[in-house]
Amino acid sequence: MAVARVRAATSEDVSTLAALHVATWRAAYSELLPPGVLDELDAPHLREVWADAIEGGATVLVATEGDDPVGFVVAGPAPEEDVAAADGALPPDAGRTVLVSTLLVEPRWGRRGHGGRLLAAAAAALRDAGATRGIAWVPAEDPASLSFYRRAGWHPDSTVRTLDAGGRLLREIRLTGPLDLVLT
Repeated sequence: MAVARVRAATSEDVSTLAALHVATWRAAYSELLPPGVLDELDAPHLREVWADAIEGGATVLVATEGDDPVGFVVAGPAPEEDVAAADGALPPDAGRTVLVSTLLVEPRWGRRGHGGRLLAAAAAALRDAGATRGIAWVPAEDPASLSFYRRAGWHPDSTVRTLDAGGRLLREIRLTGPLDLVLT
């Protein structure tokens, strides 16, 4: 059996992460997003986005199984609009709250613990940098991701948002939880 690991992303990972991003979104979100949105995923544009994330100071980690990259996480300080209450008020710990903006494992590599390892490694790195709490926005119609975060001790905080995903409304639920993770 191949060894599973989590490591920091480097600039050498940009093309691989962009390709993994496209493959994962097409497999995981084909029922949530209109076909046109998924068809328009542009690998060159995504390479720029990944390069900016890696070079911009976000925590970007890659899960591997053997030599194969199988998933990724991007996390960093939570923007005020993501951590604010529905009325716009900021919680006292806003400056110590991080946003897990993306955590995906390619479906064919799922159920092997990669997501948990990614979240735990990101949480540990961010906790070591002074963060105390994490948040993530998850589509309401994504029971697998909702269940994953709940198993990590993150729960809905009653905040929702609705995004326009290519002409289709996508409702997201904000989950929040500690960075001392207990994955079961």
